[in-house]
Amino acid sequence: MADDAPSGIPPAIFENAHVRLKDCRHGPMAYMTGDRYVGRAFDLYCEYTEDEWRMLDQLLKPGMVALDIGANIGAHTIPMARKVGPAGQVLAFEPQRQVFQLLAANVALGALDNVRTEHAAVGAAPGEIMVPNIDYAKGGNFGGLALGEYDAGEPVPVRTVDRLALAQCHVMKIDVEGMERDVLEGARETIERLRPVLYVENDRRERSEALLTTLFSMDYRLYWHLPRLFSPDNFFANPDNVFDNLVSRNVLCLPRERDVTVVEMREITDAGETF
Repeated sequence: MADDAPSGIPPAIFENAHVRLKDCRHGPMAYMTGDRYVGRAFDLYCEYTEDEWRMLDQLLKPGMVALDIGANIGAHTIPMARKVGPAGQVLAFEPQRQVFQLLAANVALGALDNVRTEHAAVGAAPGEIMVPNIDYAKGGNFGGLALGEYDAGEPVPVRTVDRLALAQCHVMKIDVEGMERDVLEGARETIERLRPVLYVENDRRERSEALLTTLFSMDYRLYWHLPRLFSPDNFFANPDNVFDNLVSRNVLCLPRERDVTVVEMREITDAGETF
């Protein structure tokens, strides 16, 4: 068991080396203490980008099927699974093996039988991709790892959404550090057939125009969503904002044929728009 935490930091339930477990907003969560953003947020606030979850919460209903592509340790997988309930399902994909193992552990700790986790990347075509060997004990931005440029490491399968042959898909969350367009290309048939709501990270300026062009080609209306990493009403009520004004840069994508009113979000009308 962990020692008492310093003042202002929520206590740990358990820790071993660089892995720590705490009682968090959506249940028990194990995370890496050296993770610069995800782990640090759980350590200080017992939640991570909760405003992203508030968006997803509006999109999900009991009984829905949702994909969490680039699930990391399950910060959003867990509340997504609770929201869709036992009649729904969440499919969560994560290519970094040790991060995936924490995702699976957090799903197990939450007793979430409606989640299917897979140690895999998701892309435009089936195959393999190299995930570099990382010393997680040394710390870093593990959630920011961009794949596709490594020749050495661990070969990990690449899946496509279309090969899943889903009968239902209502919401697709995609956060894959620059590979978002690849995921969409491998999901074209599914998106055309099932018309899910898409919630897509878009934080690479050099890839933004191509990504937005792809989304427009799928006949979606697009809106910027820029949630802050720090929330003043965080679960531990910790007022210390270590992330300053840092935001996540995401795009909410709604099928154009749906009659949905979106308020307080800027619609994207040109693929060349920047945030």
